[in-house]
Amino acid sequence: MIAFPNAKINIGLNVVAKRQDGYHDIETVFYPVLLQDVLEVMPMHRVQIRKENTTGYELEMTGNEYPFPAQDNLVVKAYLMLAQDFNLPAVDIRLYKHIPSGAGLGGGSSDCAAMISLLNRRFNLHMRDPMMERYAARLGSDCAFFITNTPSLATGRGEILTPISLSLCQYTILLVKPDVHVSTAQAYAGVTPHKPDIALADAIHRPVSEWKDCISNDFEPSVFSAFPILGDIKSKLYDLGAEYASMTGSGSALFGLFRKPFDNPQDLFPGMFVCQREMC
Repeated sequence: MIAFPNAKINIGLNVVAKRQDGYHDIETVFYPVLLQDVLEVMPMHRVQIRKENTTGYELEMTGNEYPFPAQDNLVVKAYLMLAQDFNLPAVDIRLYKHIPSGAGLGGGSSDCAAMISLLNRRFNLHMRDPMMERYAARLGSDCAFFITNTPSLATGRGEILTPISLSLCQYTILLVKPDVHVSTAQAYAGVTPHKPDIALADAIHRPVSEWKDCISNDFEPSVFSAFPILGDIKSKLYDLGAEYASMTGSGSALFGLFRKPFDNPQDLFPGMFVCQREMC
């Protein structure tokens, strides 16, 4: 059984309060983007179980490099989490990574949610969306979003989701990621929590052309100071005609929303990951 986990962007990201548990309360809008990984899950052959495997899973990864042990991958954590509560067989997991890691695009979280959904369907676990969302939220603040994968206002740590009516079908998105890694802990350390002048729940319903005046990402000032190339990319996106441009999450990917696609988008940002997609 195969799934195609997709990326997301954050439209606005306000860090509104520091929590007693050490996390932060935020408000952001998650919006799905058709940049996809490929995930396949199959029951493991009996010979493999008997002779080769004692963990309950085998993970084969291709595509983008993943510089961490298999047990740290969220698809593995999702399998092991559900295996504690359900009678799951040993499985072969094949994951092709196309969504850049450490970009703020939610690739790992999307893979996690897709794994939960695949296991639910393949092995008839009879979980409905709210139950899958609760499991997903245990593994990451934005994992739950990818269960239903619809535009949502996210609050709390990012796991409290309120679907919103928002369509960007008339836009083309240009995603740009330089070879820069931004530590999430470093990004939060540079932010002073505060409530925005205009609540994101209200600002998001304004015309996209007005977003640059009322929707922002609180991580940008400190992250751009540490990595000036990111600020340069955002400025160039606006110079190219973006109606709105922003860093997504804590970076390091940025996006611009355009009325028309580019013929050769890779030529605009040489040496960087560049992806152009229609928004529907």
